[in-house]
Amino acid sequence: MALSQKQLGHITMFSVVCFFAVNIPVSKHMLQSGYISAYGLTLARITFAAIAFWTASLFTTKDKVERKDHLLLFAGALLGIIFNQGLFIFGLSNTSPVDASIITTSTPLFAMVIAALVLKEPITTQKVSGVFLGAVGAIFLVYTSHHGDITADSSMKGNLSVMGSSLSYATYIVITRPLSSKYSAITIMKWMFLYSAVLVVPFFYRDLIEAPLFQQSETTPFVLIGYTLLFATFIAYMLIPIAQKRIRPTTISMYNNMQPLIASFIAIILGQDSFSVEKAISGVLILGGVYLVTQSKSREDVLAEETR
Repeated sequence: MALSQKQLGHITMFSVVCFFAVNIPVSKHMLQSGYISAYGLTLARITFAAIAFWTASLFTTKDKVERKDHLLLFAGALLGIIFNQGLFIFGLSNTSPVDASIITTSTPLFAMVIAALVLKEPITTQKVSGVFLGAVGAIFLVYTSHHGDITADSSMKGNLSVMGSSLSYATYIVITRPLSSKYSAITIMKWMFLYSAVLVVPFFYRDLIEAPLFQQSETTPFVLIGYTLLFATFIAYMLIPIAQKRIRPTTISMYNNMQPLIASFIAIILGQDSFSVEKAISGVLILGGVYLVTQSKSREDVLAEETR
């Protein structure tokens, strides 16, 4: 049986959040080990993606982008790439992964409010309940998984940076949604990453070319950064517009709350963690929250009811 457009959107976004969830410990390890700085890693992701998307565009259908849409692409580059990646990686290097995971649960709240202001999406009781339920589940999972180690290595500047990243990402998925229905994912991303590269390369190129990563011969660091560049950047960002075209911004942002759940599941598979009742409860709360938001009324639903 063929998948519906909405089902395809959910599968796509689930894949994205899996890539992002694995990237948190991967990036943290590279930063803590001193292989590369936060700015160097951000620049590596941006330049790699810019080259990859422009190369991919040579083998796909050419979209002619309207002049007025370039301004929106530029805004998307700032919010969805530079501020989102830059603030998050800086925050992650100045706070604990636990705090970072907790703070990212604010993304659906930001997305819900911004979508209401920009896209006139209704804020319903069901949607608010879903956002709240998902946040409670994610926070409960993080706290019960790490016990007394919650504030280790955390700082106010790190936490504020992660929150700024969440706000940037929420704004990005709302304001760029119209682009997803006009252009292909590769067209959108090749321009966004090009604008991002032009803005950041002049300031941070030394952080990349002088990174200790390139002065050593171990294989593992290159495998780790390879994962970040290919899966957590190129593929993940190519999938986001595909999801945007099929599901609403608040629903997309709800998948952020699944990151700690997926990270915990991966740890269990690798034998680094064990299954517990707390994890099961958290999973039910998070998935329940996603379901409530998914089933809440959209703007189209409300308008249809008003015209009856």
